[in-house]
Amino acid sequence: MKLNRPATRRAPETIIALIDVVFFLLIFFMIVGRMDASAPFDVFPATARTGQDLPAGGVMISIGKDGEIALDGQIIERSTLILEVINQLEDSPDISIRINAHREAKLTNLLPLVGEFENAGARDIVLIVTPGEG
Repeated sequence: MKLNRPATRRAPETIIALIDVVFFLLIFFMIVGRMDASAPFDVFPATARTGQDLPAGGVMISIGKDGEIALDGQIIERSTLILEVINQLEDSPDISIRINAHREAKLTNLLPLVGEFENAGARDIVLIVTPGEG
């Protein structure tokens, strides 16, 4: 009589060892990797000052929602505005430039003006902001 032996079952693969390896890799990359890029030098962001009076004198530039520009309350073309402000800076380099932009105005309307005025020698450019609630 011949007896059939039951087929031997292989031990099931355990996933525990794989989980351990994954956790070790996770911890390794958390320790070694940087979570965010940091500057190679000290950076101190600007601080908004509220409740202070605007500087007296100087020029007031207003930028509307759709990009229209006004100088001291009069609508003006961008190129004419830059020439006017540069002329005033040549006469009096210490004047302040106050920029009041609509909150929905595009930065592409504001930042090039600030750059132009800085290149022309402006020392004091004030961006007028409204403090948020809360």
